[in-house]
Amino acid sequence: MKDVVLQNIVKTYGTDESCAVDNVSFSVEKGELFGLIGPDGAGKTSIFRMLTTLLLPNSGSAQVCGYDIVKDYTSIRNIVGYMPGKFSLYQDLTIEENLSFFATIFNTTIKENYNLIRDIYEQIEPFKDRRAGNLSGGMKQKLALCCALIHKPEVLFLDEPTTGVDAVSRKEFWEMLARLKKEGITILVSTPYMDEASLCENIALIQSGKILDINTPSGIISSYPNQLYAVKATHMSRLLHDLQSFTNTNSCFSFGEFHHISLQEDSEKQIQTLHSYLQQAKHTNIQIQAIVPSIEDCFIERMRNE
Repeated sequence: MKDVVLQNIVKTYGTDESCAVDNVSFSVEKGELFGLIGPDGAGKTSIFRMLTTLLLPNSGSAQVCGYDIVKDYTSIRNIVGYMPGKFSLYQDLTIEENLSFFATIFNTTIKENYNLIRDIYEQIEPFKDRRAGNLSGGMKQKLALCCALIHKPEVLFLDEPTTGVDAVSRKEFWEMLARLKKEGITILVSTPYMDEASLCENIALIQSGKILDINTPSGIISSYPNQLYAVKATHMSRLLHDLQSFTNTNSCFSFGEFHHISLQEDSEKQIQTLHSYLQQAKHTNIQIQAIVPSIEDCFIERMRNE
């Protein structure tokens, strides 16, 4: 059973009708952890706002738990939880007051669904009398998640939930999502962090409002068309220019402390030719090693093809 279905959704803004979401279609199974992966401005937030009935699409259709996002907006709002990218709780209310307020809105109580938020709430409960505006980024994140879960939603939408929080909080957050998934909640999470894609069951890569690919993280990686190599030398800026100028280069870009390169013709002989070429260009401490591509490598490759 599919909890979320989008069919040719289009969303434009402004008098120039710039297209934020361009004919997007995908579906999410019940109980699935689905990731919408792309940079800022890719259309992730617009998609989430349409699915949570905060925006109307220009064309296309979508359903959440069988309810139409236009006709059945009231029903959808009762069964979804939404955590927007920007902290949007009441800054002048305490942790406990915010949580009680959202429970009241959905005609429930903290006690009724406490088992769902216990693992999260226990981490911020010692500060329950602190105003939300005075919380750290990680604590705001946990409070916002508690408020989105307090009515036990069937589908949870998390829009860039780990942006602006530290690495430890990011790790803890994804561990929380894994526990929530066991409760049978369907989770859609958007993120610009490519390393988080591997923590989802299925992902959609999105750029400029268009879906580049939809697959499992391992499926996207295995579909990378070429062998990828990581290359390093003493002078990295000059190395990048020379790698891009190599006659057999298919693609080349900087990636951390290495440059990643794929070749038009891939063979041991070509690697030797590349090494000799770099030596002739006066590069020293040259390292060339075959690597498994990351989701980010795959994203860049698909953007290049587009």
